[in-house]
Amino acid sequence: MITAEVMIDIPFYDIDSLNVVWHGNYVKYLEIARCELLNNIGYNYAQMKASGYVWPVIDLQLRYIEPIIFNQKIKIHATLIEYQNRLKINYLITDAETGRRLTKASTTQVAVKLETKEMCFESPEVLLAKIGELAL
Repeated sequence: MITAEVMIDIPFYDIDSLNVVWHGNYVKYLEIARCELLNNIGYNYAQMKASGYVWPVIDLQLRYIEPIIFNQKIKIHATLIEYQNRLKINYLITDAETGRRLTKASTTQVAVKLETKEMCFESPEVLLAKIGELAL
């Protein structure tokens, strides 16, 4: 499995009036971890675009287990679990100090040909080759 892990210190501007992270900011945290995972594959968003594809998120699932608060240090672990026909990534957000589970999530992305805007029903060869290189 291909994975990535990032650490984030929760800034003041990410919290709401209840002093917890506003729910919409979790998507930003997932994106940070996803970008790290794509960098590990060697197929980040700039490389995707250069290869003639964009990969929009078509599904997002979030399960809030425990609130995240200002100044908390969190760890986001991203794992690529599917790549043949789509990119499906699972995420686990934990407290960096205690390891307590805070949030579970997943995203699904599909390849779209940049030139025609057509969705692909299989992942393009360029992605498969990048993942194949990592398996060696």
